[in-house]
Amino acid sequence: MAKEYNASSKIHQLESRRMQIGWILCIAGLCSVFYILGAWQSTTSSPNISNASTKVGCNDILSRSMDLSSGSSSSNLDFQAHHQVGFDGSSRATQKFEPCDLKYSEYTPCQDPKRARKFEKTMLKYRERHCPQKEELLHCLIPAPPNYKNPFKWPQSRDYAWYDNIPHRELSIEKAVQNWIQVEGKRFRFPGGGTMFPRGADAYIDDINALIPLTDGKIRTALDTGCGVASWGAFLLKRDILTMSFAPRDSHEAQVQFALERGVPAMIGIMATERIPYPARAFDMAHCSRCLIPWNKFDGLYLIEVDRILRPGGYWILSGPPINWKKHYRGWERTKDDLKQEQDEIEYLAERLCWKKVIEKGDLAIWQKPINHIECIQSRNVYKTPHICKGNNPDAAWYKKMETCITPLPEVNSSKEVAGGELAKWPQRAFAIPERISRGLIPGITTKKFQENNKLWVERVKNYKKIIAPLTQGRYRNVMDMNANLGSFAAAMMKYPVWVMNVVPTDSRKDTLGVIYERGFIGTYHNWCEAFSTYPRTYDLIHADGVFSIYQDRCDIKYILLEMDRILRPEGTVIFRDTVDILVKIQSTIDGMRWKSRILDHETGPFNPEKILVAVKSYWTGQPTEKQ
Repeated sequence: MAKEYNASSKIHQLESRRMQIGWILCIAGLCSVFYILGAWQSTTSSPNISNASTKVGCNDILSRSMDLSSGSSSSNLDFQAHHQVGFDGSSRATQKFEPCDLKYSEYTPCQDPKRARKFEKTMLKYRERHCPQKEELLHCLIPAPPNYKNPFKWPQSRDYAWYDNIPHRELSIEKAVQNWIQVEGKRFRFPGGGTMFPRGADAYIDDINALIPLTDGKIRTALDTGCGVASWGAFLLKRDILTMSFAPRDSHEAQVQFALERGVPAMIGIMATERIPYPARAFDMAHCSRCLIPWNKFDGLYLIEVDRILRPGGYWILSGPPINWKKHYRGWERTKDDLKQEQDEIEYLAERLCWKKVIEKGDLAIWQKPINHIECIQSRNVYKTPHICKGNNPDAAWYKKMETCITPLPEVNSSKEVAGGELAKWPQRAFAIPERISRGLIPGITTKKFQENNKLWVERVKNYKKIIAPLTQGRYRNVMDMNANLGSFAAAMMKYPVWVMNVVPTDSRKDTLGVIYERGFIGTYHNWCEAFSTYPRTYDLIHADGVFSIYQDRCDIKYILLEMDRILRPEGTVIFRDTVDILVKIQSTIDGMRWKSRILDHETGPFNPEKILVAVKSYWTGQPTEKQ
């Protein structure tokens, strides 16, 4: 009986196992069918994003960039039911941000004239970056001035801007003789004049081109110190030279704001006590046209800083005092002896920096930096100062004090070798392997990874073209990449009429800004826990790839988003790339900032954990007070 019982039990166990396996296979089959069906529906449903958000009270606005309120709900990836996590980890309702008072319309948090008065004026320290403390941060949206209009499209914007956008007539009066800017009805016109080029920037650049070659592709990146309204940089663009122009806030009212309104690269900045925020060996050419920088003072500190950021073989161009002082001394209201002494001191400093004077003709003087430091090091036996820096990171330029020592160039094997490697001519330079990568100076970045990164961003920009139609319509001009990495996004945007401000966060694991400059693009270092050195409403398109993954544990990302709102033009677009959780946090904040947004799938499909959030800032303006 025992044997019969055991046999019967085994039979029942086998039948039970067969039934269990059958049910498992059946359920697995059904799951697979529904999974495939769901994936097919997601990939075949492509969201239609075109035309801009609704505008209020302005008939002159350009064509709209996106319509985020149209389309079926199935095309909008809505994670709100499952991701109700606030910035502090708690569930909360969307915070609504009110407009700031109209007096903040041109607010520049880290270059606020009122705050600047608290700092000492020695060496113009008060005009450097002085950012607000946490308790001083604004919790409101910076308003556009009444009757604000979208800027003229490029290239017309180079010559015209709307008066209502920057209601300042000061420069048109103060610089009337020099042809900086003129008021024509409701718009400004920029004739291209400057303090030292009243015939216009075009003619002035032709004069420079007669002395050094500007159009053979060797010179691509330029720096304009004390740029005015950036006409020099504006007219260099048609010669394929990209200029970083900077000037301090309030030296002349809104000069950098005018430059950016024209669609010309510019930043608020000054040569005072801290390094300018660019890496060593970044620029092929630097320029000062009556920029009022005391080059011969403070042991040559400022010219030594220009030497740091100039590429080997790069040029420094000086026009204005003291050049051609015999002709201009009366107009400059200075004595001959004073001007002669200043020029002699500049000449001697340039000689001690191992620069060669190329030419002085008329109002122009041009020097050239050596291609390496072999002879310069030997000359320290003759010139005791400035000495060669030791133990110095030449690229460190974020809140880093200037030094009165020469930044050493990379070592070479012969006197004819270009230190750090010779760059390809433009436009080949954009996709040539940067020397910092080929020499293994960027940890973890190989030639293969660089090339793969370029291909990746070509495909991603193709996708952007599908989801933001104005990319191909000239709607965007000033573009910012908040986390530029190797500059491949900027390279992929070259076919469009835009320029890109490539920002390398100071909190990045790799310092790649030198690579970006070697590719022939421009950019800056920045810490996104602070405000950027620009005026409100100066960028049309902002690209934020992984920015919030970097900063979510470093500062309240609400303030980063408020800063993005400050610098973004009405109806401007932002493209965020990040994980779903972070994008949902971002979306919950911008919903209270008068933005409209949509989360979209990654280019590779719905199963990639990284998503894309596309947002558009609504058009609205501040209201004039009764006093106004």
